[in-house]
Amino acid sequence: MPDEHSLTPEQLARQARQHLESLRAAGVEWLPDAPPPVVAFAASATPAAPAPAPISLPVRETLFGAEESSAAGTSLTLDQRKEALAALARRVAQCTRCAALAATRTQTVFGVGALDPELCFVGEAPGADEDRQGEPFVGAAGQLLNRIIAACGMKREHVFICNILRCRPPGNRTPLPDEAANCREYLEQTLDLVRPKVICCLGACAAQNLLGTTLSVGKLRSRFHDYRGITVMVTYHPAYLLRNEAAKKDVWEDMKKLLARMGKPVPAARK
Repeated sequence: MPDEHSLTPEQLARQARQHLESLRAAGVEWLPDAPPPVVAFAASATPAAPAPAPISLPVRETLFGAEESSAAGTSLTLDQRKEALAALARRVAQCTRCAALAATRTQTVFGVGALDPELCFVGEAPGADEDRQGEPFVGAAGQLLNRIIAACGMKREHVFICNILRCRPPGNRTPLPDEAANCREYLEQTLDLVRPKVICCLGACAAQNLLGTTLSVGKLRSRFHDYRGITVMVTYHPAYLLRNEAAKKDVWEDMKKLLARMGKPVPAARK
């Protein structure tokens, strides 16, 4: 067979027609456009200045294919992290991984608060009030959480608040394991972008899912844990405190330990 570089233009055209005829006979009716050829510049040519790289997150493989990850995005600026967090919230808003939750929710409930906070609270899942307003911890449990934050000498807008799930489970039931697994990526990327110094898990669901344990709150609280190098304290969920007033003193003891670990003063008890 002659070398293709030695063929005449007429021979090349004939080969192309024959190839197209064979494709047509096989049932092929169209072909995609070929990419433009790569043009190699001479070594002496002056290279063009590279275009600025767009803001993007590293890609990792997940059960759902390639997804952007912020875990390696430690070089992002504050503004870039804000943009990335907003982009993540938009992606979460379109999520249908949990068909039952996507079909019954009013909207997703992403998270709220400051970036680089001293403290991040992680709860279980949105309730009816949160599903309606699109913000975590705005119902009765949220009002109690606000009082806990204030008792610690902080303000709600200076911490970050989110949940294990971004959708309300029907009837406020406990999140199912597969639902928590579907939302895990969003939780991890949120924490990677927010970069809290300390995390406080509210309730068993939050603690067990974040820390990967089956221990109860009673066995997890009153000591420190670790999530990717971040100090974690576990305490009771505010909703539990609404039903069990006596547990409030346990939560306050946990918060005092957390404040001491953070190097913050413990506010005096109000008389």
